Amino acid sequence: MLKSGIVGLPNVGKSTLFNALSNNHIAEAANYPFCTIEPNSAIVNVPDSRLQVLQKFVSTDVVVPAVIEFMDIAGLVKGASQGEGLGNKFLSNIRECDLIVHVVRCFDDENVIHVDGKVDPLSDIETINTELILSDLEQVQKSMDKLIKKVRGQDKEAKVMFDALEKILPVLEEGKAARTVDLDEEEKLAIKSYGLLTLKEIVYAANIPEADMAAGTNDYVAKLEAYAKTENAGVVVISAAAEEQLVGMTDNEKKEFLEELGVHETGLSKLIQRSYELLGLRTYFTAGVKEVRAWTIHVGDKAPQAAGVIHGDFEKGFIKAETIGYDDFVAIGSRPKARELGKARQEGKEYVVQDGDVIEFKFNN
Repeated sequence: MLKSGIVGLPNVGKSTLFNALSNNHIAEAANYPFCTIEPNSAIVNVPDSRLQVLQKFVSTDVVVPAVIEFMDIAGLVKGASQGEGLGNKFLSNIRECDLIVHVVRCFDDENVIHVDGKVDPLSDIETINTELILSDLEQVQKSMDKLIKKVRGQDKEAKVMFDALEKILPVLEEGKAARTVDLDEEEKLAIKSYGLLTLKEIVYAANIPEADMAAGTNDYVAKLEAYAKTENAGVVVISAAAEEQLVGMTDNEKKEFLEELGVHETGLSKLIQRSYELLGLRTYFTAGVKEVRAWTIHVGDKAPQAAGVIHGDFEKGFIKAETIGYDDFVAIGSRPKARELGKARQEGKEYVVQDGDVIEFKFNN
């Protein structure tokens, strides 16, 4: 399962956001640095309204959504790459993640201390990015030193790795993230095991006060969005404090609460969906009387790979995939009728599964 790591300076709302994400008060949220020492982890459902639509058509009581794992990681401070604060632990925890959710404080509150004494989203981002870059820089330099002997010995795999790191090194030295380097798929795969921090996808979670939820922005958010464009990163606006209040509420209570705040969709739903997309994930469905289930695949996965997500034997014995597009399924109402109308396609091993496909696999036992 792929992981998203929630990071940020101390007291920006990371643990509060995590509590809301997990729909449970797991992480301690307190007004002092390093409240979170060991990373908390939660498996979170990916919101997808298509599941409930499919459920009505197949008349089942069981709905199983796709999931994504979020980790709440200790707050970072300046000098973390040199071991300041809980820096080494923080950086090693991030290295285990596939995506970084960087929570940025976009609210004023004199009762919540800021580790640097002032609220400045861009300064906060620079502090964390600098530490991630410095950590990557040290790792890249050490790795290149170790690879050089193999490269001289005509080791082809080492050559690919060395060339990729050689492209990244000057970019890091300029203070830029490794993800801005143009690497081909072979190079990305070759250096994946290094877990370079700035090579990971990132989404900024702008944490705003409840009062700004209706507008969905403020001056801090505007500055953050302008910055994010310069590095092709996304921004999702959330109010961690407001979202945490939703924990334990019924659906009707949540709806009323959100309406009072002037919004119709939670920022967390947007954050989860955006994280899912940035990880290069897509969803296909199986739908029957037993259950409606969302299955997670990567963009570009072919039918046998998608079948393997259900069970390895499905991939090994794959014969074909009877596929109906989600829109066709909803318009027609059932698989038998879709067959009658010629909308149930028989796809083979080379078929690239599309987001929303409703599939029934045929395979040899």
